[in-house]
Amino acid sequence: MKKLSISLCLLIFMLISGNCAFAQQVTPAGSYYSSFDGVKIYYEVKGDGFPVILVHGFSGTGEGWKKGQLYADLFTAGYKVIILDQRGNGRSDKPHTDAGYANDAEAKDIMGLATSLGLKQYDIVGYSRGSIITSRVFVLDKRVKKAVMGGMGDAYTNPEWPRRIHAYKALMGDTSFHDVDGMIKYIRSNPFDQLALAYQQKWQPSTNKQELAKVKIPVLLINGTEDHDGGDEIALNNAIPGSKLVHVPGDHNAASHTPEFSKAVVDFLK
Repeated sequence: MKKLSISLCLLIFMLISGNCAFAQQVTPAGSYYSSFDGVKIYYEVKGDGFPVILVHGFSGTGEGWKKGQLYADLFTAGYKVIILDQRGNGRSDKPHTDAGYANDAEAKDIMGLATSLGLKQYDIVGYSRGSIITSRVFVLDKRVKKAVMGGMGDAYTNPEWPRRIHAYKALMGDTSFHDVDGMIKYIRSNPFDQLALAYQQKWQPSTNKQELAKVKIPVLLINGTEDHDGGDEIALNNAIPGSKLVHVPGDHNAASHTPEFSKAVVDFLK
């Protein structure tokens, strides 16, 4: 009985002090905030410098940024690094309604998060679909100082982008669009909320070239040399005045994890 009491006391001490692996697993690293429509958005903040918001791609989470080099490099360079799970993904709420994703809901989540954190200015970095949302944010929010769009060409500027439409229909069960077979296979092999992902494709925003022509902040475009998924990055470069285009090694899935990608972003933000 005495040994049992000692063991129990030790376990309680470890839980309270945070020196227990179990305690570390059950304690979330981040927080939640309620967006404009009550959807709860999960986010994490690390560091105390100038804020940079990182926006993940389709079916991803903020945690994915930690698998590449950029997250750590930004923190080391003295930035406040903010990641979030966009609505419909990860730990955030997953609405199953049109209203949950229409009318720039995802961009409003990011702008609302910036407001809740008291940010007067911030930089923003998106990758893949995260770049599409990033584009909406820097068009809508004057607090954005610099923006980075990775893994994206000009295809998203077309509101009738066939790949977006095919992805939505395939996620809803239509098997006639084989250009998205790889994406659908990946989605169905993971425990994602497929209906939430379908709504994200249905209401994925576009930013037209007239809007982009009015952009006055510095914008960096980064594409992998083997990445051909998002349209023509040179055309997008031409559409955004003063934007800079950089190529780094890798295809769409690999480019954002490379040291070259991280260095290009950190150098640009500095």
